[in-house]
Amino acid sequence: MSEQLIKLDGLTKAYPGVVANDAVSFSIDKGEVHALLGENGAGKSTLVKMIYGLVHPDAGQMTLEGNAFSPTEPRAARAAGVAMVFQHFSLFEALNVAENIALGMENPPKQSELAARITKVSHDYGLPLDPHRLVGDLSAGERQRVEIIRCLLQDPKLLIMDEPTSVLTPQEVEILFHTLRQLRDEGTAILYISHKLDEIRAICDSATILRHGKVVDTCTPSEKSARELAEMMVGSALHQPLREAGAFGDVVLELNNLSAAATSQFGTALKNINMQVRAGEVLGIGGVAGNGQEELLAAISGETPCGADTARFEGRPIGDFGPNARRELGILAAPEERLGHAAAPDMSLIENALLTAASREKLVNKGFVDWGKTRAFAKRVIAEFDVRTPGARTAARALSGGNLQKFVIGREVLQNPRVLVVNQPTWGVDASAAAQIRQSLLDLAEKGAAVVVISQDLDELMEISDNFCALNEGRMTKPHPAKGLTVEEIGLMLGGADEQEAAHV
Repeated sequence: MSEQLIKLDGLTKAYPGVVANDAVSFSIDKGEVHALLGENGAGKSTLVKMIYGLVHPDAGQMTLEGNAFSPTEPRAARAAGVAMVFQHFSLFEALNVAENIALGMENPPKQSELAARITKVSHDYGLPLDPHRLVGDLSAGERQRVEIIRCLLQDPKLLIMDEPTSVLTPQEVEILFHTLRQLRDEGTAILYISHKLDEIRAICDSATILRHGKVVDTCTPSEKSARELAEMMVGSALHQPLREAGAFGDVVLELNNLSAAATSQFGTALKNINMQVRAGEVLGIGGVAGNGQEELLAAISGETPCGADTARFEGRPIGDFGPNARRELGILAAPEERLGHAAAPDMSLIENALLTAASREKLVNKGFVDWGKTRAFAKRVIAEFDVRTPGARTAARALSGGNLQKFVIGREVLQNPRVLVVNQPTWGVDASAAAQIRQSLLDLAEKGAAVVVISQDLDELMEISDNFCALNEGRMTKPHPAKGLTVEEIGLMLGGADEQEAAHV
């Protein structure tokens, strides 16, 4: 029989205007991979933060190996054997792997000894790392390894993983799953949070489903389809994005031999990008993280001005136009980084609505903000995109990642853009909300907008794209009709097989 590791009994946590967790109870056995499922805002993040000592429950209790467990801070949780790999990496790009790992240890050994331990543990678990490499030079998948190895060096009894595959290639996901199965076989318990339901079915032994902060169901994921799991989460039938096929209009946005410097020291420069998007078209752009996606969005949005003739809107040169001038034309963007780029963390949703919609929604008159109009627009975004929040005055940082994503996408879509470019539109978003966001992009294209979707989710791109390109080391392949593309063809494109062809498009 399995031996219970951790038990949650009646955990409750409330914030002003919302009960994040309402008497949540379940247990995890040693050597079990346990999924925690739920819509955005269902209470998953708050729950794992209580287990990890970042948040203190208002009521309820926990036991770990039969003993009372109530960590007052993460350090106490780590000392008890609980480790956590967060969705957003907490790494310093200018430091090497060993230096980053040392920062997360209470009493780090000498660098030489730590480097040897990192090398051994990373190879033992099939996640090889060079302890002397700069983190800024690592791929997203390799950075994920740093976070995992940092946890494994603590020899955890319980490993919490929050959206661990959101930036990984399919091959890297398989490597990670091999490692997780090895940990499970050694007796480590894993609490696994993900919106990728096929992965949940493949790796998890059991699942607890949260809805509105309460436990509403449990199941064995392998006995359910991904659709059944999604419907258990939302409590209703899942909407499938639909779109009437139609003819495309004229070219709305065109890039001609566009090159641009990297947006950061560790970014990727764009090299002779050629691209056309027509009215009514959804152009999908795939690629492994760090191959120029941020730079491409910045070049289209105007954050990175280029030569006047490198970008054209409806035939007009706009390469030297900044973001505000492009927004007035109808070229809108939703970047990947929600907090800090797409939204100001400490500003309210009303203020964040103003930041990008001021001109197109006419929220400013003769230099004065029309706060009534701005508030009404923010409330419209919240209502139409089902943003779970106590109200429009709530600060952006107080929303769950998925709900903030819905607000950011909704804010741009409801401005009726002529061109919309989005990077990772459904990152960290539950199945129901992802379907809604994809449908909103399809509806926008059906109304005649040109839509550019940059994503690492190939299933998403194949579902909604008319044509597909791939970015590899800052170069773009020529477009291919998305319908009929095989996994092998996509893999070749992602690996840069089209590079020579792309250079001559």
